[in-house]
Amino acid sequence: MLNTRDAVVFTGSMAAVAALAAVPRVLPAISPMTVALALLLVVLGAATLSRLGIAIVVSIVAMLVLNFFFLPPVGTFTIADPENWVALFAFLIVAVIASKLSDVAQERTREAVSRRNEVTRLFDLSRDVLLTTETAGGLEALARHISRRFELGRVAICLPADHGWDIYQGGEIPVVVAEVDLEKALASTRGVLEFDAHARAYGGHVTVPSPAGDSVSLIPLRHGIKTIGVLAAVARGVDLGTLDAVAGVAAIAIERVQFLREREAAEIVRQKADLASTLLASLSHDLRTPLTAIRVAVENLRQESMPVDARREQVRAALTELDRLTRLFQDILDMARIDAHGIVADRQWVTPAEIVDAATAHVRHALEGRTVRVEAPSDAEVQVDPRLASAALAHLLENAAQYSPSGQSISVKATAGAGGLEVSVTDYGPGLDPGELDHLFERFYRGRVARQSSFGTGMGLAITRGLLAAAGGRVWAENAPGAGARFTIGIPGATRAAAVVE
Repeated sequence: MLNTRDAVVFTGSMAAVAALAAVPRVLPAISPMTVALALLLVVLGAATLSRLGIAIVVSIVAMLVLNFFFLPPVGTFTIADPENWVALFAFLIVAVIASKLSDVAQERTREAVSRRNEVTRLFDLSRDVLLTTETAGGLEALARHISRRFELGRVAICLPADHGWDIYQGGEIPVVVAEVDLEKALASTRGVLEFDAHARAYGGHVTVPSPAGDSVSLIPLRHGIKTIGVLAAVARGVDLGTLDAVAGVAAIAIERVQFLREREAAEIVRQKADLASTLLASLSHDLRTPLTAIRVAVENLRQESMPVDARREQVRAALTELDRLTRLFQDILDMARIDAHGIVADRQWVTPAEIVDAATAHVRHALEGRTVRVEAPSDAEVQVDPRLASAALAHLLENAAQYSPSGQSISVKATAGAGGLEVSVTDYGPGLDPGELDHLFERFYRGRVARQSSFGTGMGLAITRGLLAAAGGRVWAENAPGAGARFTIGIPGATRAAAVVE
């Protein structure tokens, strides 16, 4: 079956031979040797540009043209002079040998280009593996990389599991292989590891039929001498050595994904240990201060000679510290619920003013003596979880009261628009350090100004972010122009006009 290139070369060669056959009409005295050399050039051109079969056909036609038009008796295929027989066969042999040499050179060129493309694709696949840092979906991504780099429409990575096989498809069409065939392919890799230098592949490759009627190659995934799985591929046009090299890279990538998973697990364990240590240190500090204050107040109350006003002051101090302990333990419980994903949003229709009122009531102790300027409409309703929204806002109000001068006011602005509920809390303190903005909502993080305070665990903003995440919202911080820090929460939800009650 001729392709377009072969057809063009063959047609051009026949046209060139026909043109040379017509030369005697223009140049009657031309030497047969000159024509033979010209025909040989045509044969070499055909051999260079096309396959060996085309070149041989052109050689035979060129020989017949040389005999018919140039060797006496001209106009017949009869050869009268024995020397012409020698010249004719010499021409044919030279043409065939030259065609064969040209075909060998072309084949080596194609093989070199194929090897170069193979190395390039393996390099690209290795780079894809190194750039893959996510463990979730890492094996599916690896299978897709193999499919894309080597143009395999059907390829899958098959790994043995506790119950059956885990198969990660990479091509557009799934590869269907029976588990018994996968088991046989895995079992065939046990024993002595042999290398076939001609095929450039290790032993253990198996070819099995697929339900689609074609053949599926099963290549062992070896990491060293250990077989960790099977690469299943319908690989037309990809030789066995290339598939074996792909399987080797894939095995390294699988080991890397497993290593990343183990490292993530170790990092989680380390973070939990750090959190536990930080929490213990924070609690030991923040429990000691209120407990000491309560103990002093109780000891003072034991003095019967203490005036009534002084007793009331001691009682007030003890109750304040008890409230502080209650908030501390509530923060710990909220953090535990966030970690356990035990917070479920219960959306209701509420006004922004109701959210702000509930939050300010919750932290009235922290806002005592403060001026809170509230701008919150009551003529519009938004569908959010009022408990989560007010709890998150309460932490922001308490944070503003704690880390801004006592004589400064706090501004609260709430709106209900197309994006849902948005509430901002602005204080008139020193503001936020730009270098700390990326860490404000981390657990137990306390900024430079916060560390100068005698109380605080650094859990408030982290709890705010966790509560809002459960409600589908978010929180961000910035420095307000002409003021201090501004914290804003946004919770998506439907809005409507508030119902009028007569």
